[in-house]
Amino acid sequence: MHFTTYISDLLYRYECVIIPGFGAFLGHRVAARHNPDTHTFFPPYKRLSFNAQLTQNDGLLANYAASAENISYGEALQNVQEFAAQLNADLQAGNEVVFTKIGTLSRNEAGKINFEPAGESNFLTEAFGLATYQFEVVSRTAPVVEEPVVEPKVVTLEQKQRNSPWLKYAAVGLLAIGLSGSLGFLYFKDIADHNLAEEQKAKQVVDETIQKATFTIENPLPAVTLNVFKPSGNYHIVAGAFRIPENAEVKVEELRKAGYKARLIGENKYGLHQVVYGSYADRSEASKVLREVRNSDNPNAWMLVQELD
Repeated sequence: MHFTTYISDLLYRYECVIIPGFGAFLGHRVAARHNPDTHTFFPPYKRLSFNAQLTQNDGLLANYAASAENISYGEALQNVQEFAAQLNADLQAGNEVVFTKIGTLSRNEAGKINFEPAGESNFLTEAFGLATYQFEVVSRTAPVVEEPVVEPKVVTLEQKQRNSPWLKYAAVGLLAIGLSGSLGFLYFKDIADHNLAEEQKAKQVVDETIQKATFTIENPLPAVTLNVFKPSGNYHIVAGAFRIPENAEVKVEELRKAGYKARLIGENKYGLHQVVYGSYADRSEASKVLREVRNSDNPNAWMLVQELD
């Protein structure tokens, strides 16, 4: 009889196959694993072992042999017992007993039976078709995605001209006319500009006055008009600041596609390239846009108050 083949067939279906009067082959499920050192994937398998203490007949091997050989159970059981007696005799004589595709049995100096699994067959049916696989290491360079650097928020105090009552204004105007013969305007600056007032030169005052003034000419002379998109206003809604110029330009294009009049307004004192959603001449309008942007697009957006060249 082909008992080695029968035992192999039964190991695919059962966790324990007993050879009455000899011992039992046991199957233990081992999960799939990966060796990071050799880059090898090992599928799940059934690890085999042998237990010489399990010798009681459970009828499994004899029934399978009877069905395969088309003989009675009693005759099959007798053949199994003769097979077990032959195995014990071979081991007692110091010979190795080889079970094809299962493993090898031998007796050591202490008289105990050693089992060495063959390892060539995987008796775990759910892992059928899976083999050990070794793969090459794939080197990948992760793209560097720069996060916008959130610039510390600085509260800019808006300079406001304090209007004096009419009588005081008239008195000051008369006094200025009497002393200098010209109309003067007195501005009280905020605390941040107070210390700089005395250091301003006449030329700077004139330049600032010219830059802030708006002239209306009834019949202007013909002039060359350049159609350049340049948003005006000193109130800017900042979307972010980038160390790499290319990233800043990508952000501008992204915001323009979203419908904003985005642009670059140059580097700040930290050397970062600032991108704004838009620039506005009116603070109220800028504040309204800021609220909308924070609610719908960027909660970290903030307002920069600065006069640009």
